[in-house]
Amino acid sequence: MSDTPADRPRALVVYESMFGCTESVTRAVVEGLEQGGVDAVVAEVRAAGRAGEQEYDLLVVGAPTHAFSLSRPGTRQDAVRQGARADRAETGVREWITALDPDEGRHRPAAAFDTRVTKVRHLPKAASTRAVHLLARRGFTVAERPAPFFVEDVKGPLVDGELDRARAWGRRIALRYLHEHPAPPAAAG
Repeated sequence: MSDTPADRPRALVVYESMFGCTESVTRAVVEGLEQGGVDAVVAEVRAAGRAGEQEYDLLVVGAPTHAFSLSRPGTRQDAVRQGARADRAETGVREWITALDPDEGRHRPAAAFDTRVTKVRHLPKAASTRAVHLLARRGFTVAERPAPFFVEDVKGPLVDGELDRARAWGRRIALRYLHEHPAPPAAAG
């Protein structure tokens, strides 16, 4: 989080990453949020804790697409067999969201993104679409359409230009949030 005024809105950004590509996209999304005027607290899913323990105005989640959806224990173990670190398979965004209090969202805005291999770029279902569905069941409202970011192969690398797209997506979310939730005018002194 940057050194900015305390009255700026805050986003909680929770991500899961097996090979580092989703983590890189997350960092770019956070840069975009902050450039757009929203502070961000970033948490890798294993260290995210419960959302209700954090103060935030906007939730953003990111995850790799596994078998056309959010990862599951079995798909994370498959990633470990392909070279991902074993500790990254402990939990995922799916489990984190489903562990949230059923009323966590309280109509709070949320957005989701995923990483996916270019050869399946036009998936009708992916990690971000499943995440948005699960978040809606927890009372969140969709702040922006789910966004896919592309990798060349399962282990990466990211396709050229994806980090720029991620920054732009983060800025778009921040600007939309600020437009829909304007700060109250400062009190005259």
